[in-house]
Amino acid sequence: MAAGVECHYHETRCGRPGSEGRKVEGRLSKAHFILWLACLSLAAGGPTLGFHRDGVGSCDGCHVMHQGSVMMIPGSEDTLLVTVSPSDVCLRCHGGGPANVFGSDPLLPPPEKGAGNFAFLFENNLNDAVDGATNPIPGDAAGHSIVAPGRGLGADSRHSLAPGGTFPSSELGCTSCHDPHGTDTFRLLYGLGPVQGGLAVFGYPAPVAEGIGILTIESDSNHSAYHAGVSDWCANCHGNYHDDGLSPFEHPSGESLGPDIANWYNGYEGDDNPTGGSVATAYLAEVPFEDAALPTTTSSTLGPSATSKVMCLTCHRAHASSAPAAGRWDFNVSLLIEDGDVSGSYALPDPYASPTQGTLCAKCHGSGGVAPTSVRDRGGRSISPTRTRGGARRVPR
Repeated sequence: MAAGVECHYHETRCGRPGSEGRKVEGRLSKAHFILWLACLSLAAGGPTLGFHRDGVGSCDGCHVMHQGSVMMIPGSEDTLLVTVSPSDVCLRCHGGGPANVFGSDPLLPPPEKGAGNFAFLFENNLNDAVDGATNPIPGDAAGHSIVAPGRGLGADSRHSLAPGGTFPSSELGCTSCHDPHGTDTFRLLYGLGPVQGGLAVFGYPAPVAEGIGILTIESDSNHSAYHAGVSDWCANCHGNYHDDGLSPFEHPSGESLGPDIANWYNGYEGDDNPTGGSVATAYLAEVPFEDAALPTTTSSTLGPSATSKVMCLTCHRAHASSAPAAGRWDFNVSLLIEDGDVSGSYALPDPYASPTQGTLCAKCHGSGGVAPTSVRDRGGRSISPTRTRGGARRVPR
């Protein structure tokens, strides 16, 4: 099919639950034709890296070439984008199909690819604590509230700035973290220097990691492998949020697990079998760790060593999840089976499929009253990772 010929394609109006696609019949402009080819290649698992690395026609996929073009969206004169915002451009390819990071229904999300899904930003309530019905936690708390007006998403209603930092929520989008023009880093993440025209300046480089194919589903033997720098990179916007007094919930990040926690992680196979596991098969995709020394690859099932590190992504998804604070599990419940009961939100899957399974904090910290030695923060202080300074359990909202 060549640009300008008759074609039939479907376009989704927005990402809100219940939205329906509308059929559009007509001619594709060159810009939309190039974008259509890129999306088709992405859906088929083709070599789409060229689309972000100055491949032929890449510019036309996201930008119109001249001001005053009939393709120009009002307000995009400075960027010449083909849609209303940078995030909306990204979601033309990544907001549907096999590489979907933005499902249309938060109760029926696409299969997990690793970073979580922005569909959960549309949840009405994420609070599954006992007071969840009377104290709802809005979907904004599900993760990074990207601004994508074409998908019905605005700025975070709870925070004007990134928690722990100064990045403005009103400017947060896909291109706050990912460089659409291409990098040699993991997931096209920004490295050192200014981002978004100097809106922020990153003082830490992009993390070192290996990712699974964007068309494959995350599992214990098919997962991102994190080697170094994850927590530091997150600190570009959030500071050392959980271990520098910026949050009421204290927990180290970017720190070695130590032998006690590593041994516990390797032996833990759920609350029903907390000590019967083996280091060879200990890896749990829902509770990843960072290691620069182990032969950790995307297919490795090997558990951590004493020098492996806890990191931000050990407990959080990068995009969003059906739990407050983009949690990989809901920190407000006692048993995983309780997830979704009070709020009516999507119940995050239990990897152990047990009705008595507690939260996945137990993968590192024990269960049933048995726990390894407390980890230490950057200053060497012993920390109880599931308690605030006052001793009460609390999750940031």
